[in-house]
Amino acid sequence: MSATEFPSLADSFAALPHAGIVTVPAGLALIRVAGDDAATFLHSQLTNAVEDLPADAARLAGYCSAKGRLMASFLVWRDAEGIVLQLSADIQPAIQKRLSMFVLRAKAKLSDLSATHRVLGVAGAGAEAALKQAGLPAPQGPLSAAHADGVSVIRLADAEGEARWQIVAESARAEALQQALGATLAQAAPAFWDWLDIGAGIPRIAAATQEQFVPQMINFELIGGVNFRKGCYPGQEVVARSQYRGTLKRRMWRVGGEGAVPTAATEIFRPEDPSQPCGMVVNAAPSPLGGWEGLAELKIDAAVAGALHLGAADGSPVSTRALPYEVPLPNEAESAS
Repeated sequence: MSATEFPSLADSFAALPHAGIVTVPAGLALIRVAGDDAATFLHSQLTNAVEDLPADAARLAGYCSAKGRLMASFLVWRDAEGIVLQLSADIQPAIQKRLSMFVLRAKAKLSDLSATHRVLGVAGAGAEAALKQAGLPAPQGPLSAAHADGVSVIRLADAEGEARWQIVAESARAEALQQALGATLAQAAPAFWDWLDIGAGIPRIAAATQEQFVPQMINFELIGGVNFRKGCYPGQEVVARSQYRGTLKRRMWRVGGEGAVPTAATEIFRPEDPSQPCGMVVNAAPSPLGGWEGLAELKIDAAVAGALHLGAADGSPVSTRALPYEVPLPNEAESAS
């Protein structure tokens, strides 16, 4: 199905609470890390624990520079062959190469799983029944995972009050599953899945936003992407210091506006300070309700009070919108530290 054959985003939005939807998310890539030391190696590199990652769970994790800035964000799970890292496709080759440089003597081998596998997304009222009708499990807990005949199914964060799952399978199997699921679920454009990710408040680091954010600046610890009790990893001291020694001045909000969808890393300004941006778009997608919605890292004081504009102080207006989880404000962060 070509992009022009997809129903409109509004039609997909209407189908979500009734039939449910199935789509092939765009812009994702997969790296598999296999070998006896795969978990130990990744545990030493990522912001979240990997050594104790069970087969029936997935986790979010980040990969930081020495300065604590995110170079990649991952969804991580185990399959029968090793540990899988899902990330933005535009950074996959460079991140795979960088991680491989640090394997050294560890028994761990990285490979591009995107060449042989595909990701499907299902969501909405009929999604669970459609999975079961297709002979697939439908794990229920947050970021729970289940596997059947080489297919992995992961429960993702809800969006717009609806349950979501992703399916990872070899390409031919994924194509057959997409057709089977499409018998009861409405086909949706990849952009609709991007919008659901935004609604769930789940950011994704892409090439344009690499090394722009300490994890907390995009709420990564609020959604379970950082484990502060695990051992060292690149940038760990900076991430810990941001958490415990100072009040965070920047956080991520859901935002929206009219006009064309902004690209990642588009800056956001306040009229009273036209020379200095107060934030940056992390991800954005067209909204089925009109205009666009996105996730943006913003100075807390700018997000809480004041007009925001896209690209320049006199650019198109940007409004902040609620996330599905609570974002602590500075006084709350101070009392918790």
